[in-house]
Amino acid sequence: MKVVISLGGSILPPEDVTFIQNVSSLLKKASKDMTLYIVTGGGKFARIYINAARYFTHSEKKLDRIGILATKMNALLLATALDFSYQIPSTIDKAVKATTSIVMGGTIPGQSTDAVGATLALRLNADRFIIATDVNGVYTDDPKIYPEAKKYDSIHINELIKLCNKKWHAGLNVIIDKKACKIIKKGNIKTRVLNGKDLKSLENALYDQKFDGTIIEV
Repeated sequence: MKVVISLGGSILPPEDVTFIQNVSSLLKKASKDMTLYIVTGGGKFARIYINAARYFTHSEKKLDRIGILATKMNALLLATALDFSYQIPSTIDKAVKATTSIVMGGTIPGQSTDAVGATLALRLNADRFIIATDVNGVYTDDPKIYPEAKKYDSIHINELIKLCNKKWHAGLNVIIDKKACKIIKKGNIKTRVLNGKDLKSLENALYDQKFDGTIIEV
């Protein structure tokens, strides 16, 4: 069984080693039952550097490269906690050749780590694609800004594409970016969105059980 996880950078705060240890324990346990392909985001760490660099360049490609380095730092941190290989795949081609569970970060400018995860799930014909973020699913709007936003227990990919119709730029912070949505649609990828800090929901989604989050219908 192959499961791809897009693990948001917000789920790996380097100042909270206790939580990193807890999520690592869960993932390491699951890796005994399935092959995990974990793609880490850059989170706040990436955005701090990207925002600083914007004072010196308007090149989104250069800014994306900075963000990609941040995702790889998070990948190395998680690989260390998991005691997985330090050989972080730099491309999707290398990742699909892995015979054991792996952790990786971003790959090329112009796409999010969600898009990397979706592409990886497509290439692997993965059983599941899990997007673990800091919100417990997809909402009609950002619930951190609009408390009245309603959560979807399930949402069709076409509707999700309309919700996520924001132009890409380095450091974009959305629940799922449009490119990732299109890949999910193309591959009819079984996708789940949840709060990665809710370890019970993450565990349930890994094992295809009922969880608190949103099911993406394709």
